Amino acid sequence: MTPSREPATVAYTDGACSGNPGPGGWAWAVPGGRYASGPEAHTTNQRMEITAAFDAVRSIDGRLEVVSDSTYVVNCFRDRWHEAWRKRGWTSSSRQPVANRDLWEPFIDLVLTRGGDVTFRWVKGHAGDPMNDLVDRLAVEAALTQTGRTGHGEPEDLGPPDVVRPAVASRDRRLPAGRLVLVTGHRPPQLGGYDDNPIARAVRTRLQEALAAMVEVDGPLAVVTGLRLGAEQLGAEAALALALPLLAVLPYPDADQPWPPEGRRRFAELVGAAERVITLDSRSPATKQLAGAALARRDAWLAAQVDQAVVVWDHDDDVIGRLVRSLEDRLGPEHVLLVHP
Repeated sequence: MTPSREPATVAYTDGACSGNPGPGGWAWAVPGGRYASGPEAHTTNQRMEITAAFDAVRSIDGRLEVVSDSTYVVNCFRDRWHEAWRKRGWTSSSRQPVANRDLWEPFIDLVLTRGGDVTFRWVKGHAGDPMNDLVDRLAVEAALTQTGRTGHGEPEDLGPPDVVRPAVASRDRRLPAGRLVLVTGHRPPQLGGYDDNPIARAVRTRLQEALAAMVEVDGPLAVVTGLRLGAEQLGAEAALALALPLLAVLPYPDADQPWPPEGRRRFAELVGAAERVITLDSRSPATKQLAGAALARRDAWLAAQVDQAVVVWDHDDDVIGRLVRSLEDRLGPEHVLLVHP
């Protein structure tokens, strides 16, 4: 008989960041076993999620299952995003440099050299999983104190889960000073479909031209987007192509969960490239109706924060038309630029 393989060690990982960017922390822990955490003075939440998993793989020999609440980390390996990144010369699906390559490249190399001994599994964050709560608390502690720790079992002097996170999230809601330009508009059905296509590419080019003209006329700006499929993601890609600061405002965690794999990969790439990521609600909605209400609150919040807007609109869709009129009422018609798809 062929001997069975050794059971895999399970390691939970998590990252935290106060400000995103700002002081951060990472952590991993094995149930009933070792744990470790560490700080970073100025970083992002995505970098801390990668670092937590990377350090676990570096530190634990043998078969390993990494359990993370970050789809950015898990899907990179589960859905083999890294193969497309390498094939395109470390550029994203929109032909922009892959964010956090300095961490991704050695991490991916290490996982691949271990020949299938490392697997990844996603777990919903803040949903009562005691190990996910433990690494959350360790990562938040490292972010706030800028000190790490190592040990065995569970530290007795950690606060309860989610004590710090709401305070961190409230600080995240402050957008930076400067001219803020919202990009929004049609979703994929009006832009040629969900895949990259000639209409979407043309809209991306027009958005890039519009943003470049705004910079030339009035000076520096930062692009604000909700990263929904369609115009919002095309605007984010246009901003990155022009090397403009990108600020992502999400309605709730895991907003991309219902999307197909390619859409989720593109979303994660853009989130990873954003200079700041703000998540308005701390928990995902339980129903489609609640999700719709959260999106409406996000749209109203965005309109109240920005100085100008660029809207992709065919002058026919009533929903986008109401959005345009709302933005014109708030910002003034001269501060709302329309781009026809």
